[in-house]
Amino acid sequence: MPLDLPAGVRARRVKTARLDTHLLEAGPEGAEVVVFVHGNVSSSRFYAETLAALPARYRGVAVDLRGYGHSESAPVDATRGVRDFSDDVVALLDALGVARAHLVGWSVGGGVVQQVAIDHPGRVVSLTLESPMSPFGFGGTKGLDGAPCWPDHAGTGGGTANPDFVARLARGDASEEADTSPRKIFRAFYVKPPFSPGARLEDLFVQAMLTTLTGDDHYPGDMVPSPNWPGVAPGTRGMNNAISGRHCDLSAFAGVDPRPPVLWIRGADDQIVSDHSLFDFGFLGQLGAVPGWPGAEVFPPQPMVGQIRAVLERYGANGGAWREEVLPDCGHSPHLEAPARFLALLLAHLEAAAG
Repeated sequence: MPLDLPAGVRARRVKTARLDTHLLEAGPEGAEVVVFVHGNVSSSRFYAETLAALPARYRGVAVDLRGYGHSESAPVDATRGVRDFSDDVVALLDALGVARAHLVGWSVGGGVVQQVAIDHPGRVVSLTLESPMSPFGFGGTKGLDGAPCWPDHAGTGGGTANPDFVARLARGDASEEADTSPRKIFRAFYVKPPFSPGARLEDLFVQAMLTTLTGDDHYPGDMVPSPNWPGVAPGTRGMNNAISGRHCDLSAFAGVDPRPPVLWIRGADDQIVSDHSLFDFGFLGQLGAVPGWPGAEVFPPQPMVGQIRAVLERYGANGGAWREEVLPDCGHSPHLEAPARFLALLLAHLEAAAG
């Protein structure tokens, strides 16, 4: 299916030192560069309308991460956390001849851009974290310091994805026949029901979800059995293992120097990144949806929002500027659900950062 891009948005592939990267872009050469990094089970297409809305003083670039969209299908080494993705972003900046850029990351993409800032702080003009993952990975940690619930991080990684959802991705299921159909997942969790972007855009976003490569090297990744509840622990390959706290710890962001200004935007009703996430085994166990839950003392719901705020507060204590914006009646995708408000907040942030 064609990308069906809005006017002014272009698609192309760029060969970098790491892989062939597909991107969408808008705006003139020589303008300030704003790089948009999508989340899990999505692609750059989710940011096309945002790119089209940027004023001409900016050159917007939305990247397809490896294994998503139309970028090269390189495997993900989960033992590096999200560094396969962040190194790819830096390699793209190099290939484009961009020394410094504003970075915008949504969900997992928020973790990716934080990793860029940890490893290459001088290349980041500003950071915008849209519904970002916890700096301590997705699931399986407790407390504001991100302590693991189990030593082997059981309850996170490739074994936590719904197998029917993965199978439907693999066979390109664009139907709405089951709650595990990608279209139903989009409607229920990517946005707050009953929000709809309209039939045309929903079709395009579902097609973008279906570009996700599945398997041990991609989504969701491999897994190993565990003696600890719920019986699976993260492996070493693929996306969901890369975002397990076993391999991913972004808390070093609190100490980066130089310190780009940070805007954190989230929906008040996000069901994915939340202190009560419906994708977190701790919360699912508490609800009784996963049998055998060992209780809140052992495996509580992960305080994702609290963990994000705790690291940003440490960032602030070290001299970094940050602010949190919570959008009411909004789920996991503020740029889709409240595009005018999202763009206004983003542009004000970019303008202030550039001086």
